[in-house]
Amino acid sequence: MGSDVKIGRALISVTDKTGVVDFARSLVEDFGVEIISTGGTAASLEQAGIPVKPIERFTGFPEMMDGRVKTLHPKVHGGLLARRDSDRHMAEAAEYGIEMIDLVCVNLYEFEKTVAEPEVTFEDAIEHIDIGGPSMLRSAAKNNRFVTVVCDPRDYDRVLGEMRIHEGSTTAGTRRRLAAKVYARTAAYDTAISIWLNSYLDQEASVDSDISFEPPEEFDLHLVKSQDLRYGENPHQAAAVYRFADEFSRIGSSQSPLIGAEQIQGRPLSYNNLLDADAAWNAVREFDEPAVIILKHQNPCGSAVAADVTRAYDRAFACDPKSAFGGIIAVNREVPRSLVEHFADRNKQFVEVIIAPSFEPRALERLSKRKNLRVLACGGAEGHARIEARSIDGGMLLQSVDTVSEDISEFTFPTTRRPTDREMADLMFAWRVCKTVKSNAILIAKDGAGIGMGPGQPNRVDSALLACQRAQECCRRMGIAPTGLACASDAFFPFRDNVDVLARHGVTAIIQPGGSVRDDECIKACDDHEIAMIFTCRRHFRH
Repeated sequence: MGSDVKIGRALISVTDKTGVVDFARSLVEDFGVEIISTGGTAASLEQAGIPVKPIERFTGFPEMMDGRVKTLHPKVHGGLLARRDSDRHMAEAAEYGIEMIDLVCVNLYEFEKTVAEPEVTFEDAIEHIDIGGPSMLRSAAKNNRFVTVVCDPRDYDRVLGEMRIHEGSTTAGTRRRLAAKVYARTAAYDTAISIWLNSYLDQEASVDSDISFEPPEEFDLHLVKSQDLRYGENPHQAAAVYRFADEFSRIGSSQSPLIGAEQIQGRPLSYNNLLDADAAWNAVREFDEPAVIILKHQNPCGSAVAADVTRAYDRAFACDPKSAFGGIIAVNREVPRSLVEHFADRNKQFVEVIIAPSFEPRALERLSKRKNLRVLACGGAEGHARIEARSIDGGMLLQSVDTVSEDISEFTFPTTRRPTDREMADLMFAWRVCKTVKSNAILIAKDGAGIGMGPGQPNRVDSALLACQRAQECCRRMGIAPTGLACASDAFFPFRDNVDVLARHGVTAIIQPGGSVRDDECIKACDDHEIAMIFTCRRHFRH
């Protein structure tokens, strides 16, 4: 099991030709290795003056079917899979004229790169699914006792270096490590194809994005490290951030994801920065109109829409200036200099991160005076990812992403009074923001701004009380009457006491999912207080 294996014959067939000419030349000139090769790889090596035996001469069979069939042959796979220590294997190889192949150097058709192109056709994608390459890699990796397999150009120097030390041989340990790398690559490749094909089927069926992800029986996540972080949630925790690789980004990333955003300035993002920036960025993209979210510890302490983002920022900041200190600002439009001047000069607000599609040059000029402020440009504000995953002890939870995509025509209005147009606008605003508040969640809004938030309490009436108190404080601070308020609840009211609390604090309209066994009591409470209420028939928990 631990013996070295001398390399006498190598099969080289690569899409990524980085370094392959120098690798092949060293194999031939330094170690006398015979090279077998295919198509474009053979042409590149021959052009460089490296002696090559074309695959059709080795197998005695021509390439056919537009190159779909060229290495799927017993002389290739027999030469890879034969056990050199088996008399029967070697006798059968001799009987059928099968020569041993000691090294396979293969990397695959660039499927992931192909399907990442916006205009790629189904037929072109299919033709970039490699069949022979993975087959050779897997055969060689299975027989790593006797065969060296290389699927990554970064391993060329490692293999050559070991051959120089061991007189043209590789060690068993190296062969096993390279084999393990092969199976990781082929697993990721096959999963990328599966995800792409399912995504294509979803597009054909025009399935809504919030329900188009159907959890499979098996699911392999392919992640690539984006960067190491200084630490995790706390300084004693090690951490790194990973991005979805290649085709995985189609379901795990939006069109304008946080990971991959351009960091224009500022210190490296921390683990907590990334969590909060992600929550803020997802929240602000729920709105079509200009919107600003100020988020702290995963909750939107400031939220507003307006005719422009500077006005939206002013109104969001006014919701809770105390909590806004040290928060994250998310904007769904290009950031103008006026917005920066308002938070930096007028309000003197300390901000950890500001994230937006883009920034005006004059805004960046002013932001540059706060060198530690992290400035992220995502390039757009479109769409959401399709899935989200959370690790738990022993596995992962996987679900489709929650978005506010309810059809208003399907809402029900169970109370005597229906909401006015102004109340309806505030209810829909509150409903979108409430989705981003930690459950149990209550959000009170007025005139397109979230003025009171009750997040994460173990019972809903305490969340309602907290939201009402903050709304009252906000109204006093802004000099407006604490009346005509709209309230959103992320799940149903279990008792009428929630409605009674809200009524005492100026709420005149409520939006909630409904579905409680005591809905009738809550409807009666609303009628008693002349409150208009909407049932959406969908909840938005956020744990």
